[in-house]
Amino acid sequence: MFADRRRIAVAFCAIGAFLHLYAPQSVLPMMSQEFGVGAADISPVITAGTLAVAVTAPFTGALSDVLGRKRLIVIALALLLIPATMTALAPTLNQIIFWRFIHGLLLPPIFAVTIAYVGGEFPPNEANAVFGIYASASSVGGFLGRFVPGMLTEYIGWRGGFLALACGSVICFVMVTWLLTPEKKFVSASNLGTSLRQMVAHLRNPLLLSIYAVGFGVLFNFIATFTYLSFHLAAPPFNKSPAFLGSVFVVYLFGSVAALWLGPAIAWLGRKTFVLCVFAVWAVGMLLSLIPSVPAIIVCLIIASTCGILTQASSTSFVATTAKTGTSAAVGLYVMSFYFGGTFGGWLPGHAYEAGGWPYSLALVLGMLAIMTTIVALFWKR
Repeated sequence: MFADRRRIAVAFCAIGAFLHLYAPQSVLPMMSQEFGVGAADISPVITAGTLAVAVTAPFTGALSDVLGRKRLIVIALALLLIPATMTALAPTLNQIIFWRFIHGLLLPPIFAVTIAYVGGEFPPNEANAVFGIYASASSVGGFLGRFVPGMLTEYIGWRGGFLALACGSVICFVMVTWLLTPEKKFVSASNLGTSLRQMVAHLRNPLLLSIYAVGFGVLFNFIATFTYLSFHLAAPPFNKSPAFLGSVFVVYLFGSVAALWLGPAIAWLGRKTFVLCVFAVWAVGMLLSLIPSVPAIIVCLIIASTCGILTQASSTSFVATTAKTGTSAAVGLYVMSFYFGGTFGGWLPGHAYEAGGWPYSLALVLGMLAIMTTIVALFWKR
């Protein structure tokens, strides 16, 4: 019962964190029209949050190594209710971007610290399975965050959809507060300076740096794919509605199921071989998006979401089990790299989309996959 309690709490941590982060994606084309701006100019609604996460993540990890973990997670989940509500109520685009940035500042205590909690509290052979649960729940949260506003927009507007998500955040806060047990194996750093020195040592570790680079590429491709394929589907000849775009994110649930098999897959193939196979499937799947057919694009999104979630889960577990000291700081650096990737993935492919449509954005996604494949082949151990 103790292990089940912690696993359920980890799942609610993931859902609570991902419920809002990408919520605007399904309604971004509508917001673009409402505020009279293009794809590149509306993208800060997404990238403001990822940039805030990237900037604060490593320092949150270091702080949690000093202060402990559950406390930071619970406080962050409670404070998330403020920007979650204000984003829905803000009257101007600049104010929405501001509150999205504030929202991002509060996410690292959930992302980084939950991952560090799993890496520290569960034995390595069990941790991979729990990371699979975390990744699975993350995909559920990401799906709900996009699906709910998309479906409710036609009835109560996208602002009403965001307020509905805020109610979901209350549930996550209550469940985590109740179910997450205080850390038992955590040994705090003697002071913040010690933890920061551990972080510097992580930056000198080639293996950790290679994992951080892969994390950058994963969210770069995720944001690029799901943001600009949404614009692609909203434009002629598809002309799909926000409700349809929101329902498309049900593809996340395929990754949610697949992530539960992460532990056995890595044990069978080895982490390096497994991830390289995932990259190959990912690249082939992305090419399907060039077919002018909604079913083909949906299959592309299923493959992209599943491969991205599997890579993310494999990378985060690799960080947590590789770093022997300063685990939260190591995970914080990974989260920083991951969300810097998301920031660039929202910005650069946006300009590519305006220059040449989806094929130009796709070229950047495939190029990033090639870089990630090279890094894993050269630096990762079996």
